[in-house]
Amino acid sequence: MRTTIQSLKKGEKAIIKDFDIDIVPLKLLEMGCLPGNMVELLQIAPFGDPLYLNINNGSHVAIRVETAREIEVEIIKTNLW
Repeated sequence: MRTTIQSLKKGEKAIIKDFDIDIVPLKLLEMGCLPGNMVELLQIAPFGDPLYLNINNGSHVAIRVETAREIEVEIIKTNLW
């Protein structure tokens, strides 16, 4: 099963793995939404769209669910002690 930004829960962090460059807007790439970078889901709008993200370089961006569905990620597991 493919994990995407859309499937993240609030507060979860993940590493961007892959996406179709023709689908993701150029502005997201310019803001650091690139493979290998970390992304954190900060907030979900009341009706579930858009999603508010923090990209590892400090960029905060809101993206539509249809775009989030196209960006494959690997969730970072955190140890809770």
